[in-house]
Amino acid sequence: MPFAKEYTTDKIRNVAVLGHGGAGKTSLIDALCYTAGSSKRKGNVDDGTALTMYTPEEANHGVSLQCTPAFCEYAGTKINLLDTPGFMDFVGETLAAIRVADSAVIVVSATSGVEVGTETVWEYAEDRGIPRFFFVSMMDKDNASFERVYQEIKGRLTKKVVAVEIPIGEGPDFRGIINLFSERAHIFKAGTEKGEYDEVDVPEELKAKVEVWETELQETLATTDEALLDRYLEEGKISLEDAIQAMHKGVASGDIIPLFCGSAESSYGMQTLLKKLVELCPSPAEAGGETAQRPGMEGEVHLSPTDDETFSALIYKTASEPRIGEMSYFRVVSGSISNGQEVRNGERGTTEKLNHLSVAMGKERLEVAKLHAGDLGVVAKLKGAHTNDTLCDMSRPVVLEKIAFPKPEIAMAILGESRSDEDKLGEVLPKLHEEDPTFLAEFDPELHQTIARGLGELHLAVQMERMKRKYGVAVHMEQPKIGYRETITREAEGQGRHKKQSGGRGQFGDCWIRLKPRRTGKGYEFVKSIKGGVIPTKYLPSVDKGIQEAAARGILAGFRCVDFEAECYDGSYHAVDSSDIAFKLAGSSAFRNVAAKCRPVILEPIIEVTVTTPDDYVGDIMSDINQRRGKVLGMEPSEGRTTVKALVPEAELYRYSTSLRAITQGRAHHSRSFSGYEPLPEQEVPKVIAASKEAVTAAAH
Repeated sequence: MPFAKEYTTDKIRNVAVLGHGGAGKTSLIDALCYTAGSSKRKGNVDDGTALTMYTPEEANHGVSLQCTPAFCEYAGTKINLLDTPGFMDFVGETLAAIRVADSAVIVVSATSGVEVGTETVWEYAEDRGIPRFFFVSMMDKDNASFERVYQEIKGRLTKKVVAVEIPIGEGPDFRGIINLFSERAHIFKAGTEKGEYDEVDVPEELKAKVEVWETELQETLATTDEALLDRYLEEGKISLEDAIQAMHKGVASGDIIPLFCGSAESSYGMQTLLKKLVELCPSPAEAGGETAQRPGMEGEVHLSPTDDETFSALIYKTASEPRIGEMSYFRVVSGSISNGQEVRNGERGTTEKLNHLSVAMGKERLEVAKLHAGDLGVVAKLKGAHTNDTLCDMSRPVVLEKIAFPKPEIAMAILGESRSDEDKLGEVLPKLHEEDPTFLAEFDPELHQTIARGLGELHLAVQMERMKRKYGVAVHMEQPKIGYRETITREAEGQGRHKKQSGGRGQFGDCWIRLKPRRTGKGYEFVKSIKGGVIPTKYLPSVDKGIQEAAARGILAGFRCVDFEAECYDGSYHAVDSSDIAFKLAGSSAFRNVAAKCRPVILEPIIEVTVTTPDDYVGDIMSDINQRRGKVLGMEPSEGRTTVKALVPEAELYRYSTSLRAITQGRAHHSRSFSGYEPLPEQEVPKVIAASKEAVTAAAH
């Protein structure tokens, strides 16, 4: 494995590349790395040769599915580029990239403009507070429009956007860009591989247009500093040197969001973008340090992004591949780390040795002797480290801020294709969770199903594909069962009697019980009211156990009966034939006899659903909730978006994320939390009973 060059903190830039699916993020990274020379071959998304999109699952679906790092060098500076998925099913990967980046390039298609994913990643980057850039991609495609995209960004995302360059021509006529800083035109040389260009004066026919864009840029820059504004008002123009300084300051503070354009496919605009990433993106030192917790101690400690500080690093991604093992991707937050050095896992208190310290270049890894503060690295085969763990100096344990992964809301039942596949699930599913914390799976003993949870149906489908490829475990997915409950609604009493005589010692148990409903959530209670010793005290726990076992098997449809009181008030026993087992069977019999007279009902689980949507879709969402037997609790409007809260039966939420995406064109998102149980409507009861009987019959065969 070849060794890579070392870069000091001031010569590092960490950039997350964000955007909607299909906007051109992967192609942009490929073109930047090829133009800079760190990648020797220009890849292509369509034929599966792109630098940062290489897994079989990505080739199968034709989209990026994970956070994948690559890097290039320009002007002596290392630019770490983090490719991210554009589909929200894989937003955990995007959040991981934003957590370890110091700035972000948001890619917007010149043909499609601002889309749902653009809005989402903009909000994530805004929440993180990192400097941002826009890049209008695919300027050489039919129907490309720089002006339209610019206005969409300004209207839907931020008014702080300002163009730094504008295109010469659009669509098939796209042939160059005009740099508004230098007021020079770059005319691309057709047929060249790395976007080579001739620098010329601005064409005469474009001077008036350039003047309009340049005035907007100059006025925006002037507002970043009072002294600069005074000079601009006096002289009518800002010098190139002052303009670059003002832009750097404005980008760092978030007051200015520069806009660039080009075509990754043709490599047009790549050299300019590389230059601006070096000039305008903050280094880790400029981005500032972080605070961390000291395990077992109160207060926080500040970690400076310098080599003089003690070492700390955050693992932002874990991946596992056959023949390689588990790989941990991390960002060095403070200090430096050398190959072979021992470090502490601040989260778990264990020791790890970082052998074969490397930097990632797509699927390739290049070993490096040392990584400095702020750099991104990868190491294989750590013993017990996982995503979100902190690696730190042996002498100073710390725990860094974790990535706030979203809670998986979509559930599917998974079943092994064979007995062997089923047996391996318990071993393999935790490994998938280690790679992707937004994927969870566990066996539900009540439903007798293994339930997998993720951020969407595509997310779950991809995880199943990975499981088959990596671990040879094949499964299919089906609708999860619903954890209904049963309860009683009125009081009744009766007898349970067990008597058996078959030669020798017999079995005898006799009890009278009274069942009463309790308030929802109060659970089960057993009351002993025996007088005169008609049932010896030692047998009452067996009656209790028998009642509970029978209640677990339900009354109407086999679902556990809850929220009732069972009072044992009378009975009889036999001095020889009575036993614990006899009274347990008597208790079970008593419950079955009495519960049927207590007007039993089926309870269904109710979920509180919180939907955040653009205002335009509120009516459609409420209509859909009503069709799902839901009850709207309230609405909270806020800046063009509305949060709708509702109670919806769990049985009506199957594939809800897909429906919500269709209703809102993917612009809404939702979360869920368990609310409680409510009686199942009478018209639904026969369906549930029939489905339960069918499931029992199927299981028997």
